[in-house]
Formats: sequence, C-alpha cells, structure tokens
Amino acid sequence: MENKIVDHLFRHHYGKMVAILTRFFGLSNIETIEDAVQDTFIKATLQWRKQLPDKPEAWLTKVAKNRTIDLLRSIKAEKNRIDKIATGTSAILLNDLFLDHEIEDSQLRMIFVACHPRLKPKEQIAFALKTISGFSTREIAAALLTKEDTIAKRLNRAKQIIVKNNIQFDFPPPNEVQDRLARVMEVVYLTFNEGFHSTNKEKLIREDLCGEAIRLCKLLLKKEKFRSGSVYALFALLCFHASRLESKTNMANEIVDIREQDRSKWYFPLIQMGNGAMNKAMEYEDISIYHYEAAIAAEHIKAKTFVDTNWEKILNWYLELQIVKPSTLNLLNIAIVNLQLHNFDSVKDILDKLPISDLEQREYLYYGCYAEYFVKRGDASLAISYLDKAILKTSNSLEKAYLQKKKLYLEIQAQN
Repeated sequence: MENKIVDHLFRHHYGKMVAILTRFFGLSNIETIEDAVQDTFIKATLQWRKQLPDKPEAWLTKVAKNRTIDLLRSIKAEKNRIDKIATGTSAILLNDLFLDHEIEDSQLRMIFVACHPRLKPKEQIAFALKTISGFSTREIAAALLTKEDTIAKRLNRAKQIIVKNNIQFDFPPPNEVQDRLARVMEVVYLTFNEGFHSTNKEKLIREDLCGEAIRLCKLLLKKEKFRSGSVYALFALLCFHASRLESKTNMANEIVDIREQDRSKWYFPLIQMGNGAMNKAMEYEDISIYHYEAAIAAEHIKAKTFVDTNWEKILNWYLELQIVKPSTLNLLNIAIVNLQLHNFDSVKDILDKLPISDLEQREYLYYGCYAEYFVKRGDASLAISYLDKAILKTSNSLEKAYLQKKKLYLEIQAQN
C-alpha cells in the first residue's frame, strides 16, 4: 500500500518539486536537485513502511528541500547562499513557492526552459518529459520510439548545455513564444499518448499521465499570452481521448476493441469540454496537426455505434494530416482506415512500402494491421502468421493477451 502511495506521489509531485527547487536553487544545480528529489522518494519508500506521515506531501517537500541543501553543501556549491537558505526569511520564501499559483508558475517556467532553442528538438522533449512529468529514461525511450542509451545521452547533453549557456529559469521573450510553444505542446501530447496507450509492460492505460498532460495544457490556457488555436485544439484532442479511457478495458482488465466498447461509458462532461475547446480553437487563425487529430477523434465520438463511424471523413482528415506532417505511424493509420472501407489494394500498397523500423516499439501495430487485412481477405493462415509476429513484438501483457485471444479465435475458426 505504501509503495502505491509513493508511486502515486512520485508521478504527481516529481515535476512540481524539481521545478520549485530549481526556481530557488537555480538551473545550474538541476542535476543535484533531481538527485535530491529521487533520494526523497527512496527515503519515503523505506520510512513509510513503518508509519505513513499525516501529511505525505508536506513531508516530501521538507525532506526534498533539506536533501537539496545537504547535497549542495557536500559539493561546496554556493556555500554562503546555502547558509542563508537553511534558516530565516529565505527558508520562508522557499516554502511560499509551494503555494498553488507559484507551483503552476514554476512548472510553466520549467517546461519553457526545457524547450529552449539552445537545446536540439530531441533534447528538448527528453528533458521536458524527465523534469516536468517524472518520466524514467525507459518511458521516454518508449514515448519517443528511441533506445534508452540514446535518451540518457540526450538528457546529459541538455543539462550540460543549460549550465554552459547559463540559461535562466524564466519565460521566453515575446518574439520566441510561438516557436517555444510548439515544442511545449509536443511534450504535452507525448505525455498523454504514453498514458493513453502505454508501453509499460503491465498497464495499457496510465490515467495519471493522461491527467498530467491535461493539467499542463490547462496551465498554458490559463495564461492569455500562451493561448492559441493550436493549444485549444490540443486540449480538445486530449479531452476527446480521455473521455474513452474507462471503456478501453473491461472488469477482467482485458482490452476492449473500439468496435465493442460500451459507448455509454464515454464521459460526456469531457466530450463537452472538448467541443468547447474546438469552438475556441476555430476563433484563432493558426491551424495545426492537433486540429486534424481532434477532428478525427471527434468523428469517433460522434458515432453512436462502430458501424455508424464516418470512415470516409476520417480518411480525409488523415490524408490532410499526412500532407501537413508526414509520418510512418500516420500512414499506418491510413491503412487501418482503408481496411474499414474495404480498400484492400490501397491497404496492401501502403503496408508493403511502409518503413516499419520507423515504428520502433509500435512495430507490432504494423503486423496487427496486416493480420486484420488477411482476416478480411479470408486468409486465416496468413493472418495467424502475422499475429504471431505482432505477439513477438509486443511488450505489454494486456496487448499480448488481446492478440493471443484473436489468434486462438482464428485457429478455432480455421478448424471448423
């Protein structure tokens, strides 16, 4: 039980604590701060076995602050300043930074720092996912379809560049806001995706990550200077997807295909919020990939049943999205939609040309699509062989079980 509480608090408070302590101690000490926060959660895991504190969050804050001071003392960094921090008015100031509005401000500053132009785009995203949402190196690698050691190198480079260039913990100047905001939105988007379709071995859905992404997006929308059509469209997209979370698995923790999902479980207040955000998005001139993806999600939401889905419209949105931002995953989605429309020649043409290595950890989706293609063409034997390939490429236990169930069903059908 205690470990579950620590895990929950880690996911929800890691980014907050790193942001606040960084605002106080400075970006030059980011690595020490991260170590201090990590140490704090390790300490919590050990101590809370005996007794849970009355106020776990306050305990974490105090221990993280003290641990940061200890670490900075141990490396003899900013000694004079540290002596002042430990007691008196500076200590009160640090505590004030844990007020709700200051937490929000610190996290917004951190996410914009992470997306600083001095950092390469791939370093920006990795650093943001680590410092804002507390992603592990493995989780970042999965979210970015990249190897873990590559992510570790990117994180180290990002920290070195921040220190070397004396990057300040602040918002970008007005002329840089829009470029920086595009990277910020990508981080929010990737955070949500890892929650909505997790690469975690045991969990398909991670509601905490979805909630974190929605929270960060809401933080952006609270500041008038950061509002845009793209941010509103992204918020709409997240709301539409989040509305379906409860129906993605059943009581037995098995995956439920969208065609069989109980649509009465789709959460209407989130759909309403999404519709409202899309209406706001259309009041701005800018158009982004999030507009197209939100439009696709809206089509699924609008359909009363799977049969009622307007696949022609969805295909059109995907084709437009591919023009705006070409990607291998998007091409795979186009193939999947064409399957629903029985455009089999188009499906095979896309799949045969698809550079599947680009999909990295999502490669199993390619084999799953090909399996579905052969099911619809009436070739159970080839469908089973592609399901075998998909199963081998799947790390998530729920998805593996889902694919094995499909395979078993085809094998039974083939015998009859």
